[in-house]
Amino acid sequence: MKITTIIAFTLVIIGALVWLLIGLFNFNLVAMIFGSGAGAVISRIIYSLVGISGLWLIFYWIAYNPFRNLD
Repeated sequence: MKITTIIAFTLVIIGALVWLLIGLFNFNLVAMIFGSGAGAVISRIIYSLVGISGLWLIFYWIAYNPFRNLD
């Protein structure tokens, strides 16, 4: 489970950087590298993996709340 969480954190950070580029510069790095439009299956897979990683981290936070020992 540790390796899954590390991969999820990595993908979410990469996804956040892509959204930063889109927000600041209107530049989609994933679409530039893997293509855009209807034929961009790889881009859709990458976006799906980032979304699944975000869901995994929500599960991880609920199950292993790292802030519960701060009281």
